[in-house]
Amino acid sequence: MTKKSYAKVNIFLKIVGKRGDYHEIVSRFVRVKNLFDTLSFTKGCFSDFTLEGNFGCTIEQNTIYKAYMKLSEISEEVRKYFTSHKVIVDKKIPEFAGLGGGSSNCATFMIMVNEVCKLGLTKDELSTIATRIGADVPFFIYEYDSANVTGIGEIVTFFDEESLKLKVFTPDIQCDTGKIFQTYRKNFYKEISDLEISKLLDMSSNDILTELNIFNANDLYLPAFKIYQELKPSKYNLPQNTYFSGSGSSFFYKED
Repeated sequence: MTKKSYAKVNIFLKIVGKRGDYHEIVSRFVRVKNLFDTLSFTKGCFSDFTLEGNFGCTIEQNTIYKAYMKLSEISEEVRKYFTSHKVIVDKKIPEFAGLGGGSSNCATFMIMVNEVCKLGLTKDELSTIATRIGADVPFFIYEYDSANVTGIGEIVTFFDEESLKLKVFTPDIQCDTGKIFQTYRKNFYKEISDLEISKLLDMSSNDILTELNIFNANDLYLPAFKIYQELKPSKYNLPQNTYFSGSGSSFFYKED
């Protein structure tokens, strides 16, 4: 079994509060159709859960492994299946880049396991499990091309719009999300009104990318730039209307 695991970008991203270790957000997530990893379940004989791929973390820290552990608690069929199959991930999405690669891999794995092990879980049930693994995972569970994402990422609302052709550029910078959020709170925190929130949630992604710029579309760009001075679109000869995804380091822009 093989399935594509797509990247995402944040058309806009506003921080509106904090809940425990997570930040509450208001954002538009859009899948990037031309950038994806590929997950495969391949037959074999294995004594332990086997995951192959070029990951920048240990298997215990990997979101796929965490999903495996959660789903194994639901059904013994999951453990049984992975004594005769391994997971191979062909990585194309850069890690630590604001593109949701790890979250996408996790969600794609969960969707695949739900099917092959006949767990019968709904998207909402999968999303509830996914929230306990990572804040961005629920968006990928629903497989929407475009969605408004609020709360700590667990509230995903389909947004009906035409798909945009987006080009992603990721400089060789691994952004520290924790430091960027700390810098935001210390130097850039500002309130956003309910009216502004409603306006953004109602606007099409195309209109947002026409009316907003890199500075006011994403609350995390300025704190990221304060820490990483190389995060300047002009340094990479990117178009003027270039935007910043998540906590970076990826930029994106509309293709002609």
